[in-house]
Amino acid sequence: MPKQMSRHSSILKTPRHGRKLTPHPGGPSHGPLTAEELQLAVRNHSMPLEALRNDITPPGLHYLLNHFDIPFIDAEQWHLWIGGAVQRSLELNLKAIRRAPKISIPVTLECAGNGRSLLRPRPLSQPWQLEAVGTAVWTGVPLAYLLTQAGVEDDAVEVAFTGADSGFQGGVRHQFARSLPIAEALRPDIVLAYQMNGNDLPPQHGYPLRLVVPGWYGMASVKWLSSIKVLTKPFDGFQQTVAYRYQQDADDAGSPVSWIKVRSLMVPPGVPDFFTRSRIVPSGPVMLTGRAWSGRAPCSASRSGSTASGRRRSCSTLPRPSPGAPGPCRGWLIPVSTSWPAAPRTPPVPHSRWTRSGTTRAWATTWCSGSR
Repeated sequence: MPKQMSRHSSILKTPRHGRKLTPHPGGPSHGPLTAEELQLAVRNHSMPLEALRNDITPPGLHYLLNHFDIPFIDAEQWHLWIGGAVQRSLELNLKAIRRAPKISIPVTLECAGNGRSLLRPRPLSQPWQLEAVGTAVWTGVPLAYLLTQAGVEDDAVEVAFTGADSGFQGGVRHQFARSLPIAEALRPDIVLAYQMNGNDLPPQHGYPLRLVVPGWYGMASVKWLSSIKVLTKPFDGFQQTVAYRYQQDADDAGSPVSWIKVRSLMVPPGVPDFFTRSRIVPSGPVMLTGRAWSGRAPCSASRSGSTASGRRRSCSTLPRPSPGAPGPCRGWLIPVSTSWPAAPRTPPVPHSRWTRSGTTRAWATTWCSGSR
């Protein structure tokens, strides 16, 4: 008979012999994609770049990364437990959660590993290129409302969120769980969502309830939520202390991944070649359109592109978010566009240079132009 996993715990079994835990077997690779990476690429999926045209990403086009199996959950029997360092524990069914005050908020989510396959060497995991992103409107009850109802104790430092999905990673069996500092958890825009773009959550996106944390990478937005526990000491779950950390090398303990760093992408112009995905554009002016986003800092941009003669063309800075937006660059920003004169058989290299809090990131994409 299979062992049952407690909804209040994240780690059930840890490796023996005191070996160092790592999120994935083996070190970074310079070689071709492995069978395991291809298997992950088939199971999960990115957002087609042409979907950047949409202000809101349809659920079927929104990027998807699930660590373990999608759990089967009977919504009639499901309950959310809230406990730990609170004055009163709560156990709520879906009907009670739907009766609570609700908010709807557009949120851009991006996988923390976006662009992993382009690294040299690359860490072995889901082999994203650059499309692991999407923006949806999430509707649900503010997390802060339920925490206030429970009464958070004064010595609380973090809030841990545990999902119903479970499995092994790095030799450790656990339920997927992450935590937030108490100050973050009490933000008014963090939502326990039961709807995505106006409809019930699809199974793969966390039905019946998931956490959505605007501004943080997607790993913080725990799916298939089963419990919320207020803690008086930092959470030590696998996905918090072993996975999702910035590291310089294998011996570096690293720093935790949190806020989304600034990024931009362009809608691919022209039409693609089926196999190589190279783009073919007609000669003459070509409109280039893209999106930019950031976790919490205002975005500004200067854009330029090289012409057939080698000259550089520049245009105005990126518009700021409209008043009342959920936060600086959270959600798609106003599209950025410029015209580029394509010449036959000339490979243009449009660049975008985006600055956030003193950090500059440059991304270059090469398009193949041609006569049609």
